[in-house]
Amino acid sequence: MSGCLCLPCCYKKPPGGESPAAIDSSSSSLLQKPTTNPPPPPPPPPSNKMDAAVERLKTGFEKFKTDVYDKKPDFFEPLKAGQAPKYMVFACADSRVCPSVTLGLEPGEAFTVRNIANMVPSYCKNKYAGVGSAIEYAVCALKVEVIVVIGHSRCGGIKALLSLKDGADDSFHFVEDWVRIGFPAKKKVQKECSSLSFDDQCAVLEKEAVNVSLENLKTYPFVKEGVANGTLKLVGGHYDFVSGKFDTWEL
Repeated sequence: MSGCLCLPCCYKKPPGGESPAAIDSSSSSLLQKPTTNPPPPPPPPPSNKMDAAVERLKTGFEKFKTDVYDKKPDFFEPLKAGQAPKYMVFACADSRVCPSVTLGLEPGEAFTVRNIANMVPSYCKNKYAGVGSAIEYAVCALKVEVIVVIGHSRCGGIKALLSLKDGADDSFHFVEDWVRIGFPAKKKVQKECSSLSFDDQCAVLEKEAVNVSLENLKTYPFVKEGVANGTLKLVGGHYDFVSGKFDTWEL
């Protein structure tokens, strides 16, 4: 059998002698799609929970920018030049008790420090300088008028403080040493409320630890001076998110 692939004899070349390949190429060019680039595909959905959490921050800011920042230029414009807060707030780092939300504080109103169990250590230049520098800046530079320490219900830091056993090894690298700031309050509660349950003692300790922090504030010379001059007030607070109650007091 011959391997020849000759064209049938009935085929005739078109005028001009173009080859079949040339005709096919020309006709196929009429069917080519426009060369404009298609729109990019939408981004894939978050692949895991951590990606979704990061995306939540982005969308949260976009909502704030659109619904708040862009709609209040007269409010945010002065803040670009500086801050002049009236309050310094010590609050717990607990995610359930954000003071700006629970107290309705606007940007620029409160110079805020959040830590485990809203503790304020006594004055010491060699330890807890982060807290000391915040107090110094708030009082001496920003001239705040009120320092408020806010405890709250079901505080894990307070529970850790009350659970501390003398001589026992610490379970964490930092937590136990930090909450020992409130040790005087713990001893008072154990002495005066020994008949109460552990949970009820915690509820009392939440406020007594605030009082210890208020007394510790007075060990800072610039705070003591401000209180004596009547330019600074120290206030204790307690937010009970179980019953929806907020109390304040002064020592």
